[in-house]
Amino acid sequence: MASQQRVTAAVMIIGDEILSGRTQDTNLSAIAKYIGTYGVDLAEARVVPDDEDEIVTALNHLRTRYDYVITTGGIGPTHDDITADCVARAFGVALYEHPEIIAMMESRWKTELNAARRRMARVPEGGSLVKNPVQGPPGFQIGNVFVLAGVPSIMRGMLEDVGPRLKGGAVVIARTLRVDGSGEGAIAAPLEAVAKAHPDLSLGSYPFFSQEGYGSNLVIRGRDQAEVEATLAELAAALRAEGITGLTELDTPA
Repeated sequence: MASQQRVTAAVMIIGDEILSGRTQDTNLSAIAKYIGTYGVDLAEARVVPDDEDEIVTALNHLRTRYDYVITTGGIGPTHDDITADCVARAFGVALYEHPEIIAMMESRWKTELNAARRRMARVPEGGSLVKNPVQGPPGFQIGNVFVLAGVPSIMRGMLEDVGPRLKGGAVVIARTLRVDGSGEGAIAAPLEAVAKAHPDLSLGSYPFFSQEGYGSNLVIRGRDQAEVEATLAELAAALRAEGITGLTELDTPA
């Protein structure tokens, strides 16, 4: 049975190309949604450059603060793919060429591996492999840190081997109250009152605008389904008491 205790994770996205804007990250959203199904909350995300000191400092901070850290990017064959080096340094261990990865790459390329390809076979001592069902070498896990590829399709494939290794927390329940035709200024007071009455829940307002109209999606999130449902009804009643109509209950947050 999943623990009721909150289980947390951080994501560290590595790469100058993300910070420069040349590449748009899509991995963060995919990771948050995936680990959420295991009851793991994404509590922090960082984007760090291809700089060894920056990566090591960020990783050592995150891995001591959260239950898990998932990194993406920087495990390819080029000179700026330094994630494995940084993780080994953070844990104070050496890197070695994993024989399983070497054998896999030799079988794939049918030729002697050059130095660049052999870089992708390096794993920190004490690490275990994370399967890569898409293409290329696997990622790895050491301690509470999972090191995954940056290419989105490959990263998502690797996540399938990460999920079963996570200790389960209680899955967050989310409900949405859609409010059509009222702006956030009108709903702010009743929303704040209900939020203060339920400090264990997360209540958020997410406005929308379209040609058909405007309004807000009010999202309630928590681990106690009964409390979430009761709070949804309480919020709807509080809004109606203020003369706000156009309310629609949704099963999932928008």
